[in-house]
Amino acid sequence: MTDSNFTETLRKLRYVPVIELDDVANAVPLAEALVAGGVGAIEVTLRTDAGLHGIAQIARAQVPILCGAGTVINAKQAQDVFGAGAQFAVSPGYTAALGQKCRELRLPLVPGAVTPSEVMKLLDEGYEALKFFPANTYGGVGWLKAIRGPLPQAQFMATGGIKDEDMPSYWEQPNLLAVGSSSVASAELIRARAWNEITARAKAVMARAA
Repeated sequence: MTDSNFTETLRKLRYVPVIELDDVANAVPLAEALVAGGVGAIEVTLRTDAGLHGIAQIARAQVPILCGAGTVINAKQAQDVFGAGAQFAVSPGYTAALGQKCRELRLPLVPGAVTPSEVMKLLDEGYEALKFFPANTYGGVGWLKAIRGPLPQAQFMATGGIKDEDMPSYWEQPNLLAVGSSSVASAELIRARAWNEITARAKAVMARAA
């Protein structure tokens, strides 16, 4: 998938659940529950040991969902998630080494940026989709409105402390590609294997996103 195709995919999907897995056995049923709820992409973070293996399980099972890796912070992790079958990578920030490795692998990367200088640097390097994280700490919708003035070409996936009731105001912003949150599939719901509840929450969010 090219970066341009990936950017347009994010814009169409509008919502990407951010997943924290404690048990690899939950990866496939979780992905299937989200697909049943209309979700088209997920970000499985590397914050737990199960994250990388969960990505591999989802890829191996060929669940019809775009599966990405979150919290990718260095070149080795980029190589690892690519090998596991991740279709994109998301980082809270950016380093030249991480960017170079993802380009070598042809792995779409969503690098994080929260200052005008960081955004400008990533635009210069050819990135189309940027991560705005942690959104709630850096001003939320107000930040998106402010950054759009001088840098309207920058497009963002916003994550970090975004509540369900806040999502509509994010979706209204022209420079927003998608919102990410864990509310649809929280770590607690996943541990409880509450697949029906996760599907119901996904349906509700995707209906609002549409």
